[in-house]
Amino acid sequence: MMYDICDSPVSLTSQAQLDDWNGVVHGVLSHGTKPGVHLGALIDANPDFAMGHAARGLFMIMTGRKEMLTHAIDAAKTSKQKLKVHGGNTREQGWVTALDQWLNDQPTRAIETMEKILRENPRDTISAKLSHGIRFILGDGNGMRRSVERVLGAHGSDHAMRGYILGCHAFTLEETGEYAAAERTGLQGLQYATDDAWGLHAVAHVYDMTANPDAGIQLIEDNGAAWGHCNNFTYHVWWHKALLHLDRGELDVALALYDTKIRQDKTDDYRDIANATSLLMRLELEGMDVANRWDELADFSENRTEDSCLVFADLHYMLALAGANRPDAKAEMMARFACDAIQSGDMAQRFKDPGMAAMAGLNAFSEGRYTDAFVNLAAARPSMQTIGGSHAQRDVFERMTIDAGLRAGGVDQVETFLSERLSQRAGHEDRFTATRFASLADARRIPAQ
Repeated sequence: MMYDICDSPVSLTSQAQLDDWNGVVHGVLSHGTKPGVHLGALIDANPDFAMGHAARGLFMIMTGRKEMLTHAIDAAKTSKQKLKVHGGNTREQGWVTALDQWLNDQPTRAIETMEKILRENPRDTISAKLSHGIRFILGDGNGMRRSVERVLGAHGSDHAMRGYILGCHAFTLEETGEYAAAERTGLQGLQYATDDAWGLHAVAHVYDMTANPDAGIQLIEDNGAAWGHCNNFTYHVWWHKALLHLDRGELDVALALYDTKIRQDKTDDYRDIANATSLLMRLELEGMDVANRWDELADFSENRTEDSCLVFADLHYMLALAGANRPDAKAEMMARFACDAIQSGDMAQRFKDPGMAAMAGLNAFSEGRYTDAFVNLAAARPSMQTIGGSHAQRDVFERMTIDAGLRAGGVDQVETFLSERLSQRAGHEDRFTATRFASLADARRIPAQ
């Protein structure tokens, strides 16, 4: 039995295989570009390694692409066959089981399986990251924090992956409103792992939530080593920088970052589409004409109306379809949501609530039916965290809800939503909150305080 960089057992047979598995682990934790290369080399060298096939399947599901599910199913079949013939330790068995559970639309059970692995080996950073990632997709911020904090003690200064678990902890602290602790923990993690993009971005989230754009921009500019090596996560860091410039009122800078960085490469990964659509919508809400930039996003999104993978992804596809005025594709998306909502499973529940109401609200907003938009977006609002993503990512829908309410004349409810948004940010008033309170005061014909 060999042990990997997480001090965890793996059924590998050579140092070269172990090096490739460690490359997978480090690449996933650092959001690097090479985990797929290392995993492919490992499976070629040891096709009987069940955990390798399970890892491939799990990573495919996380792409949020319908066409990848067939490959994930094949990986699951192979992993179970290899496990049956060649065996595997309990950690490896758990990864195979978790893949099967997720494919059966039971990601919450997959989380339970990963947590069982962590109870046996709390130093298993990659399993902790996988549990963290699934919970992130399900919008379970409190669960993310509990999970990380259960294994923190096992990631002392002697653990090679300590910096990355601190980065995960920083993100969970930020998502649960502990902003000072999140900033402190994220910066500490970067001292252990200078390429920890997730931890760096957790601190950027802090500065977004506490209306401190100057510090956020400086952080990103001064720590290129933490995110310059990344896969498409690089675009997400540029997106954060654009949001911070937007909060300073520098709309032209944000749009320039869109053109030169965020959409420099015209990719169709749902996370990249989410970055792009949510930024364009924010700019439009601030009165900027984004010209025909919606079109290329809508071209990709038209091919995703039947995906049925993630509500988070679909709502951002809908933003693109609405922005480019693609009525047929919008209708297809809404009809498919109605079908998904009557299915069973963890994701089906999210298509039902908040998916149906949110989708109807976005469609109404795009058509200028602001009362309908407000009613539906407000109805979706209590459950929106369950679509996954972060507070910052979901904030585009919060902004649309508030602006729909202002345009529909729902001043009392808008005031409540604005106050709740301000409270979530620990009283730190960003530019959006300040301008919308001013609009609210104007709507009531009273001086803004």
